[in-house]
Amino acid sequence: MRIRKLEPHLVNQIAAGEVIERPASAIKELVENALDAGASIITVQLREGGRSLIAVTDNGVGMSREDLELAVERHATSKLPENDLFNIQTLGFRGEALPSIGSVSRLHLTSRLQGSEEAWLLKVEGGDKKQPIPASHPQGTHIEVKDLFYATPARLKFLKSTSTELSHAVELLNRLAMSHPAVAFKLLADQRVVFEYKSCESLQERLSQVMGIEFSDNALVLEMSRGDILLKGFISLPTLNRANASHQYLFVNGRPVKDKLLQGAVRAAYQDFLASNRYPLLALFLEIPHEDVDVNVHPAKTEVRFRDSGLVRGTLVSALKQTLAGASHKTATTINFQAMRAFRSEPLRQPSLSPVCHPRESGDPVASLASRFRGNDTRGSFSFAHHSSNYALEEEPLSLPSLPLDTPLLGFAKAQLHETYIVAQTEEGLVIVDQHAAHERLVYERLKADMGHVRRQPLLIPEVIELEESELQPLKEVLDDLLALGLVVEPFGEKALLVREIPALLGEVDLQGLMKDLADEIKDLGSPLSLKERLAEILSTCACHHSVRAGRKLSIEEMNALLRQMEQTAHSGQCNHGRPTYVELKRADMEKLFGRR
Repeated sequence: MRIRKLEPHLVNQIAAGEVIERPASAIKELVENALDAGASIITVQLREGGRSLIAVTDNGVGMSREDLELAVERHATSKLPENDLFNIQTLGFRGEALPSIGSVSRLHLTSRLQGSEEAWLLKVEGGDKKQPIPASHPQGTHIEVKDLFYATPARLKFLKSTSTELSHAVELLNRLAMSHPAVAFKLLADQRVVFEYKSCESLQERLSQVMGIEFSDNALVLEMSRGDILLKGFISLPTLNRANASHQYLFVNGRPVKDKLLQGAVRAAYQDFLASNRYPLLALFLEIPHEDVDVNVHPAKTEVRFRDSGLVRGTLVSALKQTLAGASHKTATTINFQAMRAFRSEPLRQPSLSPVCHPRESGDPVASLASRFRGNDTRGSFSFAHHSSNYALEEEPLSLPSLPLDTPLLGFAKAQLHETYIVAQTEEGLVIVDQHAAHERLVYERLKADMGHVRRQPLLIPEVIELEESELQPLKEVLDDLLALGLVVEPFGEKALLVREIPALLGEVDLQGLMKDLADEIKDLGSPLSLKERLAEILSTCACHHSVRAGRKLSIEEMNALLRQMEQTAHSGQCNHGRPTYVELKRADMEKLFGRR
């Protein structure tokens, strides 16, 4: 067959297939156009998840009759005043999305230009454009997309259920709402209000609307600048986490994007605080010169490419780690709420009326109970050995009659419950400490400090690892980073690497598989995370096995020593797996429990 030009309507349908994957894709284009038009109020209405109707109304600058006619033509836009594809300062291209949508649906556009006395209505059905006609409409634009994909029925087969398509639309609009807190958003689905976000004066207020007050109450403020890069946002405490990464958001110059750099940076920053199957909540906003980022690498512009990805990733990791370091003792308030609910969950059982005494104690049950809670058992302090290191908790003199004015953060120990939990009185209430989780964090931090220089184990016979060119090149670029982790590798011929030494902690390891995993991670995430995580996991296991166990009876001196070391140790508010090490109850909380408030 000879080469020929395709018909315009077929060209538009092909373009629609690239840009409009589902109703949420069309919503994205229309709402981004509304934002670019300066709208302060945007309303979205859906029927059947957007399959039968998508209606977007805004109060932006609007369009004239001439603009309407051009807006549905291919390669017509108001978004590139300098004709520079590498200096894009807007979100969408009105003249690209509308003809694509109009080619596969019944598209109705009604708009009134700011300062104009008349509005116009333009219809495009299956790519067939009608003539504009006068209409009645306030300033702004109202766009209706009816019967999406009716002109390409095969595409309808790939749409999911109404609830699934609606969930995609909600996720998309939430991202756009987060990046534009001053704009009011409203979503209706089948005449039901799904959400309504008022305009906000601050980013944190908008994040509270979208991600919930729980996130807002347990979020750490993040801000860092490096050169021309500015990064700001909010990240959750490690103790507030989820089972997936759906609550992690990245915005580049106000554009919501999905980027593997963020995934790698978050894993690297939180690897000491969360298990591998738990994910923190966060919203990060990156401002970078427009010429240093390419937003045209994906038809829907959901992915971007950075000119210096290493700098961006380094900024992300540094900012995350510094912010987490500044909140080492904080735990999520949800932990306290859970404790309050647990206290209220079921009434206390009726106690026995007959006094029960320990065989070796006096017949007075009150005196007996008091003697047990004084903590008279002083069978010595902790002593734990790992290799040649000795970890001992320093004992402090017992002082219990009354709390001094300079009460420490975690207070003074009063009792041990079930030989597992330490109860301490603070200036404002009490804390309950999980002795094993707390000491596990202390030992882990000490092990990390001892590993300032990773011990390396030379291989008796250096191992040659043959790799594909696509795997070999990324590894050659990070040989110094691998050396810092205890992995001594050097080039060997054109298609192989020679491994001479490995981290001593690894023991027996499949080097071929390890090197392939590292190559994949460096390509995708920019860092050899699997090796770092493997070493961290070994240290975590060592810390777990060399920590005081639940069921170990402690003296008051030992409990106070543990509390003082927690106060002096970074990140002691959670163990290595993201679980809290202590729960705090304020005096006001206890007064609520007993009806005093």
